[in-house]
Amino acid sequence: MFNKFKELFGSENLLDIAFDHTLTMLDFDQKMYTASRETLRDSNSDELPFDIKKMDRKINKYEREVRRNVLTHLSVAGTQNLVPGLALVSIVIDVERIGDYTKNIAGLASMHKKMLKGGKAESDIVSIEETIGNEFPLIIEVLKNQDKQLGRQILNSEKEIGKLSDKIVNDLIRESDSSLTKSDSVVLAMYARYLKRINAHLSNIASSMVNPFPRIGSREKRSK
Repeated sequence: MFNKFKELFGSENLLDIAFDHTLTMLDFDQKMYTASRETLRDSNSDELPFDIKKMDRKINKYEREVRRNVLTHLSVAGTQNLVPGLALVSIVIDVERIGDYTKNIAGLASMHKKMLKGGKAESDIVSIEETIGNEFPLIIEVLKNQDKQLGRQILNSEKEIGKLSDKIVNDLIRESDSSLTKSDSVVLAMYARYLKRINAHLSNIASSMVNPFPRIGSREKRSK
């Protein structure tokens, strides 16, 4: 499938346009993630630098256009480009879900109007945030350059991020950090889960460059 992507997106057609729309959606996701994270974690205000709901609606509109362009292209071109077209439709689902989770983080900031601190989990939260922040430009590069090795790098982070997120939530359930208020604990647990899901969707996108179509969204199957 990797070679099919290179072959397909090297020419001007509806799938090429759909591919460009997908990259634009990811750029929006990155802006939304950065703004929502900074508002929740670095500010005592829920004010965002832009209308995040409006940007999310743009992402939803692009998703519909990608689906329409893929369908139209395949209707005309037949089944020759079926797998890359279906893969692209799969990718934009993950891209759209990332936008939803960044919007959810902004929602947490609107309910928890003071700067959210992680207490004993602060270093783990920062590690997750930095990993995800670094992965947005990387995933765009993975798609642009069809970079399988870089895609594997993103895939390999999912398990560690998942473990850190689960540890944070489990510790909060056990009330192991008395420095946090109940409000802080609830918001922090939800935030850790949202970050885990964002990372999982980024990994799903990366898997489209590494795996054959039936295994998109799964870890790479290594040959024995």
